[in-house]
Amino acid sequence: MEQVQDFLAESDALAEAVSTLPEADWSTKTQFKGWTVSDVFVHLTFWNRAADQSLFEPDAFNATLTTIMADMGKGGLRPIENRTIAERGPALFQLWQDGYRDMARRWADVDPKTRLKWVGPEMSARSSITARQMETWAHGQEIFDLLGLERAEADRVRNIVFLGVNTFAFAFKLNGLAVPEQVPRLGLTAPSGAVWNFGDGESPDLIEGSAVEFAQVQTQTRNVKDTALKVSGPVAGKWMEIAQCFAGAPEPPPAPGTRFRAA
Repeated sequence: MEQVQDFLAESDALAEAVSTLPEADWSTKTQFKGWTVSDVFVHLTFWNRAADQSLFEPDAFNATLTTIMADMGKGGLRPIENRTIAERGPALFQLWQDGYRDMARRWADVDPKTRLKWVGPEMSARSSITARQMETWAHGQEIFDLLGLERAEADRVRNIVFLGVNTFAFAFKLNGLAVPEQVPRLGLTAPSGAVWNFGDGESPDLIEGSAVEFAQVQTQTRNVKDTALKVSGPVAGKWMEIAQCFAGAPEPPPAPGTRFRAA
């Protein structure tokens, strides 16, 4: 499955950025909700493991899901993440890296259409591993920003763009809004220079610019006002204000100027 290799490449890119990070720096706060570097990797490790369980250990996943739902009712998932993943610093890095590498090996030949249980609706194995790539890329952004590094983007970001397009209706419903009849036209430039076109060809609304910046808005790692995207039309404008390609309650995007690469 191609998406598995994209997940592996995304994880490897993040691993390279933090592989030599001093132990003391793992407690440094990022621009994302005050999460530390360790918090980010606890989160990624926990949910990678949960996705893996949903495919290979459904009974264990059901038990995990019961606890997840109970914790959600108490106001958050950080407690179960921290109870489950005790490692911190370099030990956490090794746990995460061993986990995603093993996951990629075992998912490589899985039927993409296999249906898997999840915290929300069931999803295909392809969608599940794409979500893991998206989470790795999105949370990786706060790490690259903290370290002042510019990530070397690749065309595998198309998976995240596609996820953003597919969650157009979800974003409006999540915010209690009527779903527009037409998805705005998209003309996005890939890291390779290719132009990707999505959306309803008859729509009067249009979004043009960097595919990476579109994905950043969808994953809420940047406010649209901090991008060079050209957004035309009321539907396109509203979408970029509420875009959210990840599950859960509606989340506001970061305020303009609050997410950026450190000098």
